[in-house]
Amino acid sequence: MDEATLLVARARAAARHAHAPYSRFAVGAAVLLADGTIVTGANVENASYGLSLCAETVAIATVAAQGRLAEVVAVGVIGGAMDAAGHATGSDPVRPCGRCRQVINEAAQMGGRDVAVHCAGAQGEAVASYRLSQLLPDAFGPADLGIA
Repeated sequence: MDEATLLVARARAAARHAHAPYSRFAVGAAVLLADGTIVTGANVENASYGLSLCAETVAIATVAAQGRLAEVVAVGVIGGAMDAAGHATGSDPVRPCGRCRQVINEAAQMGGRDVAVHCAGAQGEAVASYRLSQLLPDAFGPADLGIA
């Protein structure tokens, strides 16, 4: 199984745990680390909307909590509207929001990598793959502060 297919499959599994009672839009993310470890996350909404967390942010924060932020190699993201049973639907690729692109960029710059980002819908075979530099050109990050 290639990298994109593996990460999309793991992101789809993670989306099953999304807490999205307000938007009814489930998102899952899977982060591949340099040693092959995969860390997942799902979106977690809050009644105070501004406190909601995107799946990518949850996964990257988990990686950071493990002290492995500089090891991020690739990210898989899926999403789709939830049906009445709470399952994500839709086949159009979902891309990270601007905030998540910036969060992924922090890890990418810390590791000195142009991280791969694989995007897919909740269902279907279509996968759109990018380098983070395509999704967030001229990004601000640790290097601008003299850290990375």
